[in-house]
Amino acid sequence: MQAYLILANGRVFRGQSIGCPGTTIGEVVFATGMVGFEETLTDPSYYGQIITQTYPLIGNYGMNHEDVESGRIWARGYIVREACKTPSNFRSEMTLDAFLKQNGIIGIEGVDTRSLTRTLRESGVMNGAITTEFDPEAEPEKTAALLPQISAYAVTGAVAAVTCKKPETYEPTAPGRWGDTPLHVALLDLGCKNNIVRCLQKRGCRVTVLPGTATAADLAALAPDGLMLSNGPGDPAENVEIIRNIGEMLDSGIPAFGICLGHQLTALAAGAKTTKLKYGHRGANQPATHVGGARTFITSQNHGYAVEGETLPAGVGAVSYVNANDGTCEGIDYTRWNCFTVQFHTEANGGPKDTEFLFDEFVDRMLAAKGVINDA
Repeated sequence: MQAYLILANGRVFRGQSIGCPGTTIGEVVFATGMVGFEETLTDPSYYGQIITQTYPLIGNYGMNHEDVESGRIWARGYIVREACKTPSNFRSEMTLDAFLKQNGIIGIEGVDTRSLTRTLRESGVMNGAITTEFDPEAEPEKTAALLPQISAYAVTGAVAAVTCKKPETYEPTAPGRWGDTPLHVALLDLGCKNNIVRCLQKRGCRVTVLPGTATAADLAALAPDGLMLSNGPGDPAENVEIIRNIGEMLDSGIPAFGICLGHQLTALAAGAKTTKLKYGHRGANQPATHVGGARTFITSQNHGYAVEGETLPAGVGAVSYVNANDGTCEGIDYTRWNCFTVQFHTEANGGPKDTEFLFDEFVDRMLAAKGVINDA
């Protein structure tokens, strides 16, 4: 079946349908990872977006239930150069096409993804539509009718759409290095990936996942040892109530660690500003340099917004990591609060794992707050 990608600027890409037939509209973005396509598809941070994979062959090791980062695909569409029809891996349970169909997702293959990526890099991310319902060249009047809908599309209410509806607790999967009594972490679900929970569990933590709307009173009633602020989708500045709640939570002095959207919302709570990037950072090969250090880490990232580090008020904290490609803020160490945050994904499924040690730093902060070890 023929499928077509129609961009907001009127450009049309022809291809073949994968997944479900129909029409879908979203913000077209590109991700540069060579692997980790299943984790990408199920990452809630892609809510409202149509994902373009720059690597030319996707699905070659198949899909399985173990590698998903949430219970469903949150993206609105999927674009690949070639979708592998004969995956080869002992863990494979189904093809990419079957996985898209199972989740009700419209996709397209056979697209010149290099040309599409150049367009997005030069013009910035833009809205688009994938359709199997008409040929844009044969029926230009339908294209003309669809273009205003494409242009008007916006990703809004994203955190409310992806967050959990009620608290849920996960027990540790390994003992902590301090003893048998687990640390209790409250994880604010702003669009949380499963591997954040796993990374805490294997370090001896009991994790209670809270809805993104949880308040400081909700946190106090739980009396956890630490607060984890997860990744998530959308424009961080629209989450006014959540930003206020986070500020009140951190004012309690609780040790806290924020990732991705959690990093951005914490900065907004501290009085800094965020800005939308031209085409964002999405992939598993983004370099983040530790400020004042000698190391640059290769990190997994997925964000379209960034904290403007220079807007962080004096005396609140300091930028701790910067992106080696464009100099944008990648992390903040706070002095106002017992908190540190990073823009990149330390849990990083499907890799790289270079910065997973930051979970150990978070554990050390909790232990220091309990007096188990000296100040971390």
